[in-house]
Amino acid sequence: MEERRKWESLEIPLSEPVMRTVKELGFKLMTPVQAICIPLFQKCKDVSAEAVTGSGKTLAFLIPCLEIMMKREEKWKPHEIGSVIISPTRELAVQIFDVLNAFLKHIKFTKLLLVGGNSVEADINNFKTGGGNIIVATPGRFEDLLIRQTMSTLSSYIKSLEVLILDEADRLLDLGFENTVNNILKALPRQRRTGLFSATQTKELEAIMRAGLRNPVLVSVKEKVGNLISTPMSLSNYYVLTEADEKMSTLIGFILNEGIEKKYIIFFSTCACVEWFTVVIKEFLKGCNLLSLHGKMGKRRYAIIEKFREFDSGILLCTDVMARGIDIPEVEWVIQFDPPTNSTSFVHRVGRTARNGEIGSSLLMLLPNEEVYVDFIQRNQNVVVNRKDIDWKRPESLKGMRKLQLKDRANFDRANRAFVSFIQSYAKHECSIILRVKDIPFGKLATGFGLLKLPKMPELRNKVVEDFTPVDIDFNSILYQNQPREEARQRKLKIFMETQKWPSKKAKIKARRAQTIPWEQSKKKKEERKERKKKRKELKAAQDGSKKKRKRAKVDEEDLISLKKDIALMSKLKRKKISSEDFDREFSEGHL
Repeated sequence: MEERRKWESLEIPLSEPVMRTVKELGFKLMTPVQAICIPLFQKCKDVSAEAVTGSGKTLAFLIPCLEIMMKREEKWKPHEIGSVIISPTRELAVQIFDVLNAFLKHIKFTKLLLVGGNSVEADINNFKTGGGNIIVATPGRFEDLLIRQTMSTLSSYIKSLEVLILDEADRLLDLGFENTVNNILKALPRQRRTGLFSATQTKELEAIMRAGLRNPVLVSVKEKVGNLISTPMSLSNYYVLTEADEKMSTLIGFILNEGIEKKYIIFFSTCACVEWFTVVIKEFLKGCNLLSLHGKMGKRRYAIIEKFREFDSGILLCTDVMARGIDIPEVEWVIQFDPPTNSTSFVHRVGRTARNGEIGSSLLMLLPNEEVYVDFIQRNQNVVVNRKDIDWKRPESLKGMRKLQLKDRANFDRANRAFVSFIQSYAKHECSIILRVKDIPFGKLATGFGLLKLPKMPELRNKVVEDFTPVDIDFNSILYQNQPREEARQRKLKIFMETQKWPSKKAKIKARRAQTIPWEQSKKKKEERKERKKKRKELKAAQDGSKKKRKRAKVDEEDLISLKKDIALMSKLKRKKISSEDFDREFSEGHL
């Protein structure tokens, strides 16, 4: 069996530069999905592959892309697009791009990464100056540059496309990209090879297959055929039952018992939970490499992932932004602090460990009333999850968490936001029939979050909350450690003491609008509005012209950029994000 998985055993041998890179990356044997998919692509077949997370899908499509492109007799021009790889998130796209770069050390193809977070203008310039024989992109940005942007030249160079890859295709649809993917498929040449890779097969995926693949070969790689296990055989899954008020101390005790010299990924339901519990764990596990990651961090996420990859040991706290496809070596434990909002997320979360044949373990933390969730997962995802008894010491955590909040009001805010966001997330759970908000022990949960008092929220209205003792203090006496922030709060507090109303941004904007505007200024604004309306018409004409092949309006690039800024500014004014005074100032500055 091992003989058939050697790279040298492929019926159509791989090229010398590809084989050299494979050896440099340390891959001695092909994974099952690689051994099946690579020969199919080499024989010019469309492929739809379903394989468990961590099965080596990236090389299963990257190597065929390179091999197919190298077989062309005519040399690739720098801007000719030969392969396009669509990935659902920036993190996954960056990861694929990094692996591609390893191959391109020995193969002279140009490459381009297109993801959100960079300006469209920068992406267009990067393509114009550097080309892009192989493009790795997120769906929204690629659709924008291929179809919508009149300044982009991508559509002119896509005619030579050889291979299209849709990576994590099921997640592309989960994130609402079905229309985007269909638009991309319509804009691409039909004479191409297409690969669709996913962890699960759904009816929606079948529709994409019919639209984008021609007579595809269906590949389903399972770890254990008889029982159709959804997770790697080298992964052991456990769950532990703990009361809500002891959950954090159970987690900290578990890590101390296992050893901080290991590598852990801990999943939380919300961004706010990640932010608050990062502060908490940092206090209890001093000296440990600790990082946090969630969807609101933007470009910083790339640097955090790279930093965690480099750690020999450490803890990464994150949301489901890390649940799919991100490859972190030597992660020994994946801990799910809360049950994930849907069943497939469980499989993808635990798939961050036991990757590429490594041994790994996962721990799911549940409240006693949530144990029924284990049976749901085992039936729904064909995953075996064994109970683990708590046989480790659990440090007292409530005093420490409350001390952090009393020390800095920012932590007081974080704790409250985390608690509220968790309950809101719980209410949207896929398993709301078995995981019900009304069954949450609110008092114990608030204690587990270390709250000083219960926040005002609809779920707690007219509810008698037991097992929670608030702190008896004047909460206005808790200060921000950040001096400018505290000074701003003190000014608002002074207004509140005088008026018994807390000043809001809306009230400030309303007060500004109440001020009378001089006639000259009013006339000037009308003229400016006319000018903006004229430019909008010109922009629309330019966009319509690109779609319907009409004569394009004469709008140069500088005007388009200026107009977009004006429209964004007007949108802010309409949504009351800025005042009329701020609008006038920014608009005038933009037209000097």
